[in-house]
Amino acid sequence: MTKSELIQRLAEHNPHLYQRDVELIVTAIFDEITAALARGDRVELRGFGAFSVKRRDARLGRNPRTGDSVHVDEKHIPFFKTGKQLRDRLNAGS
Repeated sequence: MTKSELIQRLAEHNPHLYQRDVELIVTAIFDEITAALARGDRVELRGFGAFSVKRRDARLGRNPRTGDSVHVDEKHIPFFKTGKQLRDRLNAGS
């Protein structure tokens, strides 16, 4: 599901809201999650999951095409861990 599909579906389920208002709400939520992660905070949505940032140390990598050693800088990677309710719901059909 893309962001525009999410907005469309939410607008259909909430006919009392204008689609542009739904778009502003979804964008505000995503922006707030992004800002919190950029600050190094953890974002937990109970029953859904938690977003956090993991740090990868700098290392010496290898260029697969040439085989040369390459320095890879430290990176911060977004990480999502599903909540128990979401996992249970996904696995209920199996």
